[in-house]
Amino acid sequence: MISSVRGKVAAIGLDHAVVEVGGIGFAVQATPHTLATLRRGDEAALSTALVVREDSLTLFGFADTEARDLFWLLQTVSGIGPRLALATLAVLEPAQLRAALADGNITVLTQVPGIGRKGAERLIIELRDKVGALPTTAEPTAPAAGQVRGSVVEALVGLGFPAKQAEQTVDTVLAADATADTAAVLRTALATLGRKR
Repeated sequence: MISSVRGKVAAIGLDHAVVEVGGIGFAVQATPHTLATLRRGDEAALSTALVVREDSLTLFGFADTEARDLFWLLQTVSGIGPRLALATLAVLEPAQLRAALADGNITVLTQVPGIGRKGAERLIIELRDKVGALPTTAEPTAPAAGQVRGSVVEALVGLGFPAKQAEQTVDTVLAADATADTAAVLRTALATLGRKR
C-alpha cells in the first residue's frame, strides 16, 4: 500500500497531478481542492490511497489523512466506487460530509453528481455511526480573498490558461461571491473557462 508520496510536482492536470518521487513520476488523481494547493516545481506531500483493480493500479491523493480516510470509508457502501468517492470529496469538504452524514442531511449529499436520494439514505444508514470514529483534522482558518485569488490564478496558469485570462476569470468569480473558498472558486473558474473554449 502506498499511503503517502512526497516529491516535486512535475505537472498538474484538471483531475490529477504528477509527483516525482525518486525519479519516478506518480500520476495521482485528486480533487480540485487538493490540486489547488499544489504548484508545479514545488515539493508536495500527499496522503494517498492505492486502488488495485484487475486491469489497473490507480493512486488517489489528498491534502490530509482525514480526506483519505473518508475516501476509504465511502467505498464500504455498496454502489460507491473510487470515482464516486472522489467526486463526493470534490463537492463536499470533509467537515461538510461528516456533518451531512451525522445529521442525516439528504439534501447536502444529493448535491454530489451520481448520488440520488436512495444512495444518500444508504450512505447515512451505513456511515452515520462510523464517521464519528474517524480522527479529524483541525479546521484551518479561512484564507483571505487575496490568498484565494493568488492560489487559484496560479493553479489555472499551471493548467495552461493564460495569466491575464485566469486573473479576469477569478476576479469575476470572486466579485460574485467574495466568501467562496479556494476549491469553490477554482471549480467555478474552470467551468467558466471551459465554456469559453
